[in-house]
Amino acid sequence: MLLNGNGSTEIEPAAALRNDRPAAAPAQAPATSPTGVSEAAGRIPAYLTKHYWWAYVHPKAVWFFERQWLIDAILWGNYHQLRDAALDKLGPTLPGSTLQVASAYGDFTPALAERAAAGQGEVDVIDVLPIQLENLKQKLSADAPVRLATMDSAALNFSDARFDRAVLFFLLHEMPEEWRRRTLAETLRVVRPGGRVVIVEYARPARWNPMRYLFAPILSVLEPFALEVWMHDLREFMPAGAKIANFERRTFFGGLYQLVSFERQ
Repeated sequence: MLLNGNGSTEIEPAAALRNDRPAAAPAQAPATSPTGVSEAAGRIPAYLTKHYWWAYVHPKAVWFFERQWLIDAILWGNYHQLRDAALDKLGPTLPGSTLQVASAYGDFTPALAERAAAGQGEVDVIDVLPIQLENLKQKLSADAPVRLATMDSAALNFSDARFDRAVLFFLLHEMPEEWRRRTLAETLRVVRPGGRVVIVEYARPARWNPMRYLFAPILSVLEPFALEVWMHDLREFMPAGAKIANFERRTFFGGLYQLVSFERQ
């Protein structure tokens, strides 16, 4: 909720680099903006403009929500715990290549970049909204080993098994089911066998948790697809026959949030 700006339908070209590292480029690279973030042709998905214009699409939304204290308040004080749990599951240092599927408000990506730098690795962050990538760029240090790409999470323009790991931080609940399924399928496709996928999401709270009854009406208005994530195991949205191993699920704040991790086989 109010953390990611991606979840897309349009096929986008791959990104230009934020730094000098070579990218897994497509046949034809896109033009880049003066800020160094790649620009891609195509419309913003209709469900984003309909349901999330106030959170991610409008420039005033970015100005309003990019406040660390507000993000922590939206997550009932659990942001830092969830951020650190996801990072720790990925590893203390991150050599090789890491994919972050969708940008996010807050300092998740700068913290991810620090671990990649410590492991002499690199991070690719994709998002369908250029305004979100422009915002993210302002939060990254000049030497951060990060590339930013305007790209469709449901049609990633990367080769198979391109990445050592991937992370989705509060993204899937913002997508209609079709796009959620396609995004998970694409994430599995671009992570190498043995690579780890980490997902942080909402979950259905325990029966004793008042959030189970108080928060559901809020989500139904502000996040029209979120209750689907509440009601289902995330594995139900993966492709039929998906081969994964070492599946783990950890819950937080009385079950309102979950961290899921697994390895692609």
